[in-house]
Amino acid sequence: MTARTLLLIRHGESTANVAAAAAEAAGADVIAVEARDADVTLSPLGELQAGALGSRLREMLPADAVLYSSPYRRAIQTARFALGEETPLRLDERLRDRELGILDRLTATGVEHRLPLEADRRRWSGKFYYRPPGGEAWTDVALRIRSFLRDALPSDAKDGVVVVFAHDAVVSLFLYVLLRMSEAELADHLLTHPVANASVTELTRDGDEWTLQAFADDTHLTAAGLPATEHVGEARTDA
Repeated sequence: MTARTLLLIRHGESTANVAAAAAEAAGADVIAVEARDADVTLSPLGELQAGALGSRLREMLPADAVLYSSPYRRAIQTARFALGEETPLRLDERLRDRELGILDRLTATGVEHRLPLEADRRRWSGKFYYRPPGGEAWTDVALRIRSFLRDALPSDAKDGVVVVFAHDAVVSLFLYVLLRMSEAELADHLLTHPVANASVTELTRDGDEWTLQAFADDTHLTAAGLPATEHVGEARTDA
């Protein structure tokens, strides 16, 4: 079987990314987001990052590329700013960001201050298996991704290109699933490989084996004179 290509794209910088960074810097407990997670929009810089991403994607994508997106607004906006409002885009809720439940809108400091028992439970369970009340463990997101891969790639990809607009946790867990990482390997990867906003991660498949060709490549932002942003963290910025 010839190689099949999967492009994983994190959304551009969002207003919640900016608010989370400000809250963490101020030592605040709560992140001042303006909307529920599904409705968070791109920041002005995020819109520019998505536009620069579009210049790159138009050079990479064949006409028959299949485009998927998380249903969250910031992911859809990234696709639209990059490729145009009329671009066919398939929304799939399995690509949504990890749900944080009771931890939503709290900084890491806020979790320690307001929910110390949950902070202890998370340390005991570890990042991979910890499920906050009302939220998801990383393993839950991995199950969503396995379901998506089963349905989307065999029927739609053929020997072509599939593009996914999503979130940093989702991108990392695609790698966990496709590269057959262990929990320890994923933990090490997360510590050393942040997924930058509006970056492109590329994998190719030959038979049943996937190979990572590029990780979180954001050179298109440098070419456009735009700053790269990562916005990593333990609470809302798991996003």
